[in-house]
Amino acid sequence: MGIDITKMRNIGISAHIDSGKTTLSERILFYCDKIHAIHEVRGKDGVGATMDHMELERERGITIQSAATQVEWKDYTINLIDTPGHVDFTIEVERSLRVLDGAILVLCAVGGVQSQSITVDRQLKRYHVPRIAFVNKCDRTGANPFKVRLQLREKLGLNAVMIQIPIGLEDKLEGLVDLITMKAVYFDGDSGTELRYAEIPPHLKGDAEKYREELIDAVSLFSDELAEKFLGGEDISEDLIHQAIRKGTLAEQFVPVMIGSAYKNKGIQTLLDGVSNYLPNPTEVKNYALDLDHGEERKELISDEKSPTVALGFKLEDGQYGQLTYVRIYQGSLKKGEELINTRARKKFKVGRLVRMHSNDMEDITEGAPGDIVALFGVECASGDTFCGGGLNYAMSSMYVPEPVISLAINPTDKKSADQMAKALNRFTKEDPTFRTFVDQESNQTIIQGMGELHLEVYIERMRREYKCEVETGMPQVAYREAIQQRSDFNYTHKKQTGGSGQYGRVAGYMEPYGDGDYEFVDNIKGGSIPNEFISSCDKGFKEAVKRGSLIGFPIVNIRCLINDGASHPVDSSDIAFQLAAIGAFREAYNKAKPCILEPIMKVAVEGPTEFQGNIYASINQRRGIISASTEDGTFSRVEAEVPLSEMFGYSTVLRSLTQGKAEFSMEFEKYGKVPTSISEALVKEYEEKRRKEQGR
Repeated sequence: MGIDITKMRNIGISAHIDSGKTTLSERILFYCDKIHAIHEVRGKDGVGATMDHMELERERGITIQSAATQVEWKDYTINLIDTPGHVDFTIEVERSLRVLDGAILVLCAVGGVQSQSITVDRQLKRYHVPRIAFVNKCDRTGANPFKVRLQLREKLGLNAVMIQIPIGLEDKLEGLVDLITMKAVYFDGDSGTELRYAEIPPHLKGDAEKYREELIDAVSLFSDELAEKFLGGEDISEDLIHQAIRKGTLAEQFVPVMIGSAYKNKGIQTLLDGVSNYLPNPTEVKNYALDLDHGEERKELISDEKSPTVALGFKLEDGQYGQLTYVRIYQGSLKKGEELINTRARKKFKVGRLVRMHSNDMEDITEGAPGDIVALFGVECASGDTFCGGGLNYAMSSMYVPEPVISLAINPTDKKSADQMAKALNRFTKEDPTFRTFVDQESNQTIIQGMGELHLEVYIERMRREYKCEVETGMPQVAYREAIQQRSDFNYTHKKQTGGSGQYGRVAGYMEPYGDGDYEFVDNIKGGSIPNEFISSCDKGFKEAVKRGSLIGFPIVNIRCLINDGASHPVDSSDIAFQLAAIGAFREAYNKAKPCILEPIMKVAVEGPTEFQGNIYASINQRRGIISASTEDGTFSRVEAEVPLSEMFGYSTVLRSLTQGKAEFSMEFEKYGKVPTSISEALVKEYEEKRRKEQGR
């Protein structure tokens, strides 16, 4: 095999929209000799960035799917994943972080820590991924890496410390000072390929010494030897500093801040050194699987190729040659022709074609080592399945999948499109767990659900392009919920007498609002007034009842149903009788509990030039938005607000026209909030009319 696992790095590049992730990954490919010319994201050469291989990504200049590739830097092997920044594709980021060992958090030297950086940071913390911060775009007007370093501390609570400082900023960016070697580094040659080390310019000497002292002080916590030398005023070797930074970074207690400009080809090689010096190799990250044979007991996996194989299929793609499954190997190795078992589906399969991906090109390989990220062809599986060998029955813990907040009715225009649409939907739902589809029982329409307008727009566009399938879309629908506002008692008897045995069940108790949970069932029956075997039937009945509220037919949340009395009949009581009694009891009490409608409230962040701030405020206020924070930074301002999703449709077009196309916004789901009375009445009325029409049919 020959790959030294300690020289392997699995890293992701994650950041806010337009911080330059894809430009950075393009440079990394170039300096690692993977590509021979640099292409820009919105390049004039019509090629587009290597990692944005979908036509759609190139047109819009955004990343939609995470792309994987493997590069060699010095004697290190780096598996690199470029992830999307748009919050609509948050699952792409989640699933990539799930299998990565380290990350580069890219920040814009002008924009600093933006809304999406906060989301990404939360995801990194959730999966305990150590990170390096890279402050990009230091060549832009208004660039200030020191301010970004402060924001990393204040907004994200990270122990961020500069390990480099810039030589000049904005259009005067020449290079950087490495605070560990105390040398100036310049990037010469056509594409910054030649590194030139020199003395620190005299006017920066004082700053460099000040920041170096801060760095040594911060890392002395992670190395006793370094602390002693520092206190004793002795010389501290570079190796010692590297080791201390590495130790702090792996413990997630230290974040080295590196700087540069990917577009101007500065600071990339030093960043790659940082990746190899400070980010973990697969053996340094603890990965656990659940042993399904022993009550889901946690088992630590070891990166050893002699052990039985455990691998996770974390992403699916349907290519022209069939289904491609991206796999991260955690333990053991993957060999062509080997037999493995998919532990979720309990199916055995043979490893057929095994490939290593480079964006959308692939090279065939015969074996994958532990810690490696490879891809398999023609394996029937779903996103997040675990593959095991050697008789193991393990499952890797699953990913966190957020609930969809928006739905859209789609209708194929002709018979051919209908067949293609079914194919496309089948593929997209397999690839993306946040994209869901179902047929509405009442209207018989196909409904698609997702994380936001852009998310659904991209899938509809992909149906047109990849499947030649024309669809008409209905009005976007918001995922409303219903809830109750006060306690309400019930005491309901279900009696049905037909020939033979009848049905009998009495259920009494009350329902009340229940914090932030969806539904809770409490059994307070004393003295067996409802026999034990029928308690779960009551629970089943309530669960059935909360699926559809009576106001507008949406699911009911934040409700607790408690039963404390009831009655049964020795002959006529049955599972179904108590289920129906519970449903009847629920309906009786629900309308007395002051039901209300809840709507998804989105956290919206709008960024644009300060001169348009008034227009931005007005546009949010018109949409029932509540502004929670606004910050001004020279000519640039940023407004954060909570706005109901139902008011956000078409906002991008409005925002563009209000700000001459200079502002952008991102939004993510925050919470459910109560709908104002006037809107609630209109929704109820609309629902009743729809019901009347359907009954009249």
